[in-house]
Amino acid sequence: MDWKIELIFVPVTDVDRAKEFYERIGFHPDHDQVPYEGMRFVQMTPPGSACSIAFGTNIGLGLEPGKQDTIQVVVPDADEALAHLGSVGAEANGVDEQAWGRFVTFDDPDGNTWTLQELPPRD
Repeated sequence: MDWKIELIFVPVTDVDRAKEFYERIGFHPDHDQVPYEGMRFVQMTPPGSACSIAFGTNIGLGLEPGKQDTIQVVVPDADEALAHLGSVGAEANGVDEQAWGRFVTFDDPDGNTWTLQELPPRD
């Protein structure tokens, strides 16, 4: 039996601001729905990913905005990822070289931290 992670919730304070930010860095807007008054559900997918993120209003998150710092995304090239983020106006930390990969981190407008990892070459 396969287990696939396909959706991760990201807590935000301003849904429109978050949606604009994630679109600007290249995420595809899959859904932006208001199933009933007072609830809004937005789902976005990073380019090439099988896993999406979701945020909105009244969707029952137990996380506080700005506290999500556990999402790690694999990218083919850390330098290219850093350059892309800079080119769209998203501030990111420079490449951190480690034995287990090269890392770039950035925050969304609410302070949720993302880690991008370029995997080391495998023999």
